[in-house]
Amino acid sequence: MNRLKVGDLVQVTRGKDRGKQGKITKILADEEKVVVEGVNTVTRHTRPTPRNQQGGKVTKDAPIHASKVMPIDPQSGKPTRVKIKTAEDGTKTRVAKSGATITAG
Repeated sequence: MNRLKVGDLVQVTRGKDRGKQGKITKILADEEKVVVEGVNTVTRHTRPTPRNQQGGKVTKDAPIHASKVMPIDPQSGKPTRVKIKTAEDGTKTRVAKSGATITAG
């Protein structure tokens, strides 16, 4: 079980976007990166094509390394580390330091 899932509310802990919060929209597991909405936005200049008649500037969210984000604790609203707790029936849940269960989305 991973500590991050799509739909989690996370806070950036390092870099130019430190302190910003957003939801995870995509996880790139092979590269250990995540895409967070509103964080690490880049502008790409595109030329007009038959598919995109207009062209111009396109802004999109670029990936950020997964180690640079922390999930938000549902109780305190602060960034927290994640612990994996296994129940007696074998199901695993993600738990914050406060003891609250972290649910995606």
